[in-house]
Amino acid sequence: MSTRVGFLRAVNVGRRRVAMSRVVAVCEGLGYEDVWTYVNSGNVVLDATGARAAVERAVQAALEEELGFECSTFVRTPAQLRAVLEDRPFEVADGDTHFVTFLRSAPSAADGAALEALSNEFDTIVVRGSDVHWRMRGKSTDSRLVTRDWERILGPASSTSRNVTMLTRLVAKIDDR
Repeated sequence: MSTRVGFLRAVNVGRRRVAMSRVVAVCEGLGYEDVWTYVNSGNVVLDATGARAAVERAVQAALEEELGFECSTFVRTPAQLRAVLEDRPFEVADGDTHFVTFLRSAPSAADGAALEALSNEFDTIVVRGSDVHWRMRGKSTDSRLVTRDWERILGPASSTSRNVTMLTRLVAKIDDR
């Protein structure tokens, strides 16, 4: 068994409200151990065996069955999260917001270039394999990028984003356990 972190797309956004206790119960029902969640935005930590893609598929399918809506799931190990947090592809100034957007796999060179071409004077996109660093020069709510920009390149339900501040706290909590 090894620790994995699942990031659930668009959970507790709009009408897609889910008690994290339901997420824990579903994951425990799949046979995963030491399951817990972090903040109420679809972050689940669990001990599992098997390939990352298999864990993603199992969690996603079980949650979709339980919840009745699409629940794309993106899995990383704590080591992968530490590496993404150590990677600083740009300077983050006071007042900036830094997100990491998780993909299932690295985009093609053309799609990676298309993602980076979404950068503008407010948003900076840097693709690093299956993780995309996204800096906003201000609040995320002021971003000029919208879901359809990403989906035009990657397809629907193909990514989920998390704030680096939250990811840093999550990794610290994992390390403390």
